[in-house]
Amino acid sequence: MDLSLKGKSVLVTGASRGIGRAVAESFLREGARVVITGRDATQLAATANELSGLGPVETFAGDLAQGTERERLFAAHRDVDVLVNNAGAIPGGDLFGLALQQWIESWQLKVFGYAHLMQLHLEAMKARRDGVVVNIIGMAGQAPRFEYVCGSAGNAALIALTRAVGARSVDWNVRVFGINPSPTRTSRIDTIARRKAEDRFGDPDRWPEALGPLPFGRLAEPAEIADLAVMLASPRAAYLSGTVVDVDGGQAFRG
Repeated sequence: MDLSLKGKSVLVTGASRGIGRAVAESFLREGARVVITGRDATQLAATANELSGLGPVETFAGDLAQGTERERLFAAHRDVDVLVNNAGAIPGGDLFGLALQQWIESWQLKVFGYAHLMQLHLEAMKARRDGVVVNIIGMAGQAPRFEYVCGSAGNAALIALTRAVGARSVDWNVRVFGINPSPTRTSRIDTIARRKAEDRFGDPDRWPEALGPLPFGRLAEPAEIADLAVMLASPRAAYLSGTVVDVDGGQAFRG
């Protein structure tokens, strides 16, 4: 299926590894031109080198928890056709386990960072009456958990933001939607699961047990999230906006 993305410019934040990297790769396979961002310039360059055989890849190294860095990124790439917000990982911990400063610091990147980049890019997209914003959020916003309350609340805020803005952006001929991945096979999830298994069973190799029963008996794959994001960002899904798609294998309804 031709997704009509050839030559389109795409900005993917948090794309050094994991879901962000997979999203960048999937857009490249459709003929798009991609800009990837990350805080670690060395890792970012290595990722760009790995992907360069698929198409044109530019990099932007910077800490997008800082508003000045987000503005610098926008100044360098203000005319992108698609913005994919993916940067940020909010730490686990219950209401009493995280200091207020940890809430503030983690939301600076994933919550306020998403909102700020949306402000910047949507103004430009609105002016030219064209563009798509994709927010990679997370199932904890839809199915909140006490032991991940900071991330649950942050994701819930982003779900509301996406729905509200996406409902209005159609007036500008611009689409905004989100994706809620369930736990996905990334290095971050691997580290978290192994730590849980070590704490619970004294054996990090028992990490599948620490995660509990999973739909289809496995984690989601980054490529599965990425391919969905790319298809929905394409003109093939031109009537979709203000929607947040859950990708959890039905876990939310399994009790």
